[in-house]
Amino acid sequence: MNGTAHEGTQRARTTVEVRCTGHVRDAVGEPHMEYTFEGTTLRAFLEAFCERYDVADLLIAETESDAATEGWAPELESLPGTWKKNPEGDQTRCYARVTVDGQFNEHLDGLDTELDGGERIGLLYPFIFCC
Repeated sequence: MNGTAHEGTQRARTTVEVRCTGHVRDAVGEPHMEYTFEGTTLRAFLEAFCERYDVADLLIAETESDAATEGWAPELESLPGTWKKNPEGDQTRCYARVTVDGQFNEHLDGLDTELDGGERIGLLYPFIFCC
């Protein structure tokens, strides 16, 4: 039997530290924990975590309108700096954020951010940014 074919069916297991705030903490019942899942990406983590704790509706936006809200700041034609957001379907809900070691996932590789283990994942809802 070829060992390579068997290895392809096994998925890596990754352990991260999870910090939950607000409504996510209420739903999970704990402010922080270690969590082990199969896979090595933020997407794999979120799929496993949301399946176990049923918090996807608090965090994950299904459509662009779920990810946005009208704010108090005026819309500018040209925004300063570099702005990027995750593609539709890979976004968080408005007022929710997912962080990896304190950085918004949008500033990394989005939900495809690779996790080596030991990262601190923040599941923040509500998240409010004020000037």
